[in-house]
Amino acid sequence: MKLSQFKYDLPTELIADYPPDNRDESRMMVVYRKDRKIEHKMFNDILDYFKEGDVFVINNTKVFPARLYGEKEKTGAKIEVFLLRELDKESRLWDVMVDPARKIRIGNKLYFGKEESLVAEVIDNTTSRGRTIRFLFDGPYDEFKRTLHSLGETPLPRIHQRAVEPEDRVRFQTIYAKYEGAIAAPTAGLHFSRELMKRLEIMGVNFAELTLHTGLGNFRPIEVEDLTKHKVDSEEMFVNNQAASIINNAWESHRKVVAVGTTTMKALETAISITGKIKSYQGWTNKFIFPPYEFKTANAMITNFHLPKSPMLMMVSAYLGYDFVWEVYREAMKEKYKFFTYGDAMLII
Repeated sequence: MKLSQFKYDLPTELIADYPPDNRDESRMMVVYRKDRKIEHKMFNDILDYFKEGDVFVINNTKVFPARLYGEKEKTGAKIEVFLLRELDKESRLWDVMVDPARKIRIGNKLYFGKEESLVAEVIDNTTSRGRTIRFLFDGPYDEFKRTLHSLGETPLPRIHQRAVEPEDRVRFQTIYAKYEGAIAAPTAGLHFSRELMKRLEIMGVNFAELTLHTGLGNFRPIEVEDLTKHKVDSEEMFVNNQAASIINNAWESHRKVVAVGTTTMKALETAISITGKIKSYQGWTNKFIFPPYEFKTANAMITNFHLPKSPMLMMVSAYLGYDFVWEVYREAMKEKYKFFTYGDAMLII
């Protein structure tokens, strides 16, 4: 497959800049893979499609406020620092991206907050992801993290072209987020409210939790035409024995296993063993799924509507079929579904 095969024209007015008032009141397109049938519903209608014993697999990663604004020493030049990955707790080492990158050199100091409450030093310019910096902070780790949180901004994607608002710190996070490490929300999970999850539990639907810390690779532009040559940024992931057992038992009982989001699907496809069962996993994944691909884990999927040429669109097209995905997306645009982070949902069954 070629990158250009995933290009399409998306009207900017269909990109949702704000979330719906209530999480579970977004629209939901229901797509039947085998019958190639489409239905138009609301997300809280999802109760009608599942029954006791079915399993929703959710990604419980938590987004941290990854965008910092600072100044360069001496010149006072404004610098944006985007935290990508914590490398070492003790020495406060982080991989970051800086903008404008051309102004930063090894040895430069960066100052953040009023009265320079946080200082960092650039120690490496050669990483594939950007820069490595060391925060010069003498206090305990918990105090350091509190300082980062107080100075950091919710990393809402720039495509939204609006100021980040206080509400984003809550809404750019799933209600079941637990383990901090993501720089973007697993957006399919944003549609779940506490009330809806409770109703699903009362029905006898089970939830299996895994963790995949969503990284910048989901948004970094793909720069090669031949998709087999694209190198994906690695993301840290964890699947414990309890989650593996819940999923495997559902398979053995011929129940639905629903991947809530493309990050969850990526984690499942990484954690599948040669015996066809999910195994516990702790490590990294750089799995890149695009057509043709044979999925071995989930037999249903919840996802949002994705941007042109994005890895998420490629995965969904592999799941739905390349030809059918364009029929679905044409229908979505015709019916004015909202796209991207705060957009509407698609249930694929």
